[in-house]
Amino acid sequence: MKAKKPTAKAVKEVVKPSIKTIEAKKQVTPKAAAKKPAAPKTEKVLFAVRAEPDSVVYLAGCFNDWDPTAKKMTDKAGDGYYTVTLSLPKGSYEYKFVINGTWCADPECAEWVQNDMGTLNSVKNVL
Repeated sequence: MKAKKPTAKAVKEVVKPSIKTIEAKKQVTPKAAAKKPAAPKTEKVLFAVRAEPDSVVYLAGCFNDWDPTAKKMTDKAGDGYYTVTLSLPKGSYEYKFVINGTWCADPECAEWVQNDMGTLNSVKNVL
């Protein structure tokens, strides 16, 4: 018995599903499309200042649009040593402490720059 030669229609039907399969693999799934680009690597940075116990102390800087009440600092031991830790990407950051409503440069920071108000901002470099 002699094998029949496939018709053009039969070949088309066989080829169609494989083309659809290839195209389906090329499409981006909703899950893959929803993936966000990797966030920049950050480093935990400690900010600390001494003030009278029971003071109200905040950290303000270019990282929080200089909001004087955005980042409250805590005195865990009640001894006047206020701290807060931020996760920051590489860069140079200007900041000040707001102690009982008064803006203060960091007395322990070695790097300062003059600001538009004619006072100094402390500078923290994250490498």
